Amino acid sequence: MRLMTSVFALTLGATTAVAAQNPPAAPPAAPAGPPPLEVGAVAPDFALPGATRFGVLKQPLRLSDFKGKAVVLAFYFRARTRG
Repeated sequence: MRLMTSVFALTLGATTAVAAQNPPAAPPAAPAGPPPLEVGAVAPDFALPGATRFGVLKQPLRLSDFKGKAVVLAFYFRARTRG
């Protein structure tokens, strides 16, 4: 067990030395998105994958498919996840 601990320490030290020589590059900046919509503005047409309790639909749903009807969008950010 003692031998294994010293091997781990040597490996960790080598990794730290390499990391100190080559600092990680900064992540690229996220592209700027479109400005948010004003309250009461007409929403632009968009498509999203549709889903039911049986699974994902074959064709995406488009906002234009519901033209002339009232549409309520609900987002469940933890749907189909372990959280």
